[in-house]
Amino acid sequence: MRAIQVKRLDGPSAVELVEIDEPSADDAVVIVDVAAAGITYPDVLLTRGKYQLKPPLPFVVGSEVAGVVRSAPADAGVSPGDRVLGLAVFGGGAAEVVALLPGLVFPLPANVSLEQGAGLLTNDFTAHFALRERGRLRGGETVLVHGAAGGVGTSALRMARALGAGRTIGVVSTPEKGDVARAAGATDVVLVDGWLAAVKNLTGAAGVDIVIDPVGGDRFTDSVRSLGRGGRLLVIGFTGGEIPTVKVNRLLLNNVEVVGVGWGEWVRGDPTFLAEQWKEIRALLESGALSAPDPVVFPLDQAAAALDSLESRTATGKIVLGL
Repeated sequence: MRAIQVKRLDGPSAVELVEIDEPSADDAVVIVDVAAAGITYPDVLLTRGKYQLKPPLPFVVGSEVAGVVRSAPADAGVSPGDRVLGLAVFGGGAAEVVALLPGLVFPLPANVSLEQGAGLLTNDFTAHFALRERGRLRGGETVLVHGAAGGVGTSALRMARALGAGRTIGVVSTPEKGDVARAAGATDVVLVDGWLAAVKNLTGAAGVDIVIDPVGGDRFTDSVRSLGRGGRLLVIGFTGGEIPTVKVNRLLLNNVEVVGVGWGEWVRGDPTFLAEQWKEIRALLESGALSAPDPVVFPLDQAAAALDSLESRTATGKIVLGL
């Protein structure tokens, strides 16, 4: 089968399209013929050996897939021929066939395409966990999203509206990315330059209730300043490169919180949580309250370009490899 493999840790340009053996079927795994595989920023870090998980070389990138079940254990909850999405916990998703643990495979709703399904798991589940579990989003609250045209950002905007946010403000670097954020559900868009003053003006100086921050870097302190009374800053990642710090006395000024969002770590500590999340997310998708993502699809042989678009921060929306 074809797969995207990392043989040396030289970044996105070094990934290779190779032929490797298909995974073996047994009574413990679900074998899926992959139609599309999602690519995330951690995949970029993996190609440089900078992610916390460091698989031995060579390895296949990709943690989220959508496809059709080839074979499955009797108690897996899915059957041969089912359209599914699934999580490849230790990578291996960017391949024509993948073996998945039964508890990490879910039937895909009829109104969601396979390419959309490949873009659902990591970003939408992270956004749902951030807003529902860690951010305690209440109906009518205002949510500000940094990197609002990226994969996590567009998921956060879509999810915030589905979960009852009254206002969603997207922070973007260009007017063109503002269009992407609006399409994902931003009620307001502001540019990075001067964003804090613009947000204060939009909210009548009251500030926002929740900030979703997958970027980090030098805007972090202003994110704290942007919070209103009892606001929550949700730290998701550091695509801006620098890991910021905060002077904790700032948290006292308006009784605000800085909250870590480690979805993967939470799931590892509670194996039942993923299924609980999917039950709610699937209902939102099937009802139309949550729109499916509109991914940018690269052919499998352009995986290097797909990964580079994430590293260079030129990507908009979710990136998916089509097989």
